[in-house]
Amino acid sequence: MNDEQWRVQFDAEVRFANGGDLRVREFRLDIPGTDISDEALAELIVRHLGLLMVGEVEISGKTLIREAHKGSRGADTGPRARRIVELSHVLRDGMVTVPGLPSPRIGDHETHAQSRDRYAPGTEFHFASIAMVGNTGTYVDAPLHRYEGGTDLAGVPLESLADLEGVVVRAEGLAEITRELLLPLDVRGRAVLVHTGWSRHWGTERYLSGHPYLTAEAADLLAEEGAALLGIDSQNVDDTRGGERPAHTRLLGAGIPVVEHMTGLADLPPLGFRLHAAPPRIAGVGTFPVRAYAIVTEE
Repeated sequence: MNDEQWRVQFDAEVRFANGGDLRVREFRLDIPGTDISDEALAELIVRHLGLLMVGEVEISGKTLIREAHKGSRGADTGPRARRIVELSHVLRDGMVTVPGLPSPRIGDHETHAQSRDRYAPGTEFHFASIAMVGNTGTYVDAPLHRYEGGTDLAGVPLESLADLEGVVVRAEGLAEITRELLLPLDVRGRAVLVHTGWSRHWGTERYLSGHPYLTAEAADLLAEEGAALLGIDSQNVDDTRGGERPAHTRLLGAGIPVVEHMTGLADLPPLGFRLHAAPPRIAGVGTFPVRAYAIVTEE
């Protein structure tokens, strides 16, 4: 019957990528439908227990049981305070963001002294001149960056860039951000920010190569689960040692903006914040710097 509720009972051994294991016996979980594969069950237990750094999950002794669901977990205690966390690097004249792309040129179009002749006595202004490529500092990629004819910055809705509920992925010390690392997280409709710690190398030669990146399978999961935005504090969301860019391809193909070269992610909690990372509303451009920040709700 379609309205039947089912659970699965099983044994499992969970082996972690950073060492150690977890074993459970006769564990029970609610499942959608009346059956579930071992692979899907492995993902379900990782999500249900909120396990991080999972390497492998081995399932055995699986038994299907017709049984009613048993309620839910967690409660909302309500907000108590708020703080703002800066997540963008400072733009400076001559800085290098992406190897091979020109550095920004930031200077005076007209100084205060030069403007005085055009205004009343005691009134003066400064007018700056900035020349740069869009991929400078902390910036957001729209689909046009990857796809000819894709949505440009003017076409990306504000709902995809501002006031987004966020979640942080802790990935310090990892070369690859894998699907397994993301499995425990509820990413649907959220800004997913990957904290690799790579931003500590910002402004040095070390920052420009050998950076952490998302695997193609991790990008697939974010697209399948309906993430709203992906941010990372690394030099690129993709492995740049070759010409392929599977993370950009999958995420931007699904309409998920990508924010690269973030900073300050260590100051964010895993949950309980909202991200803002909106660029100017520019037509015909797929990438531009943002002033990214988060508003954290302290519980």
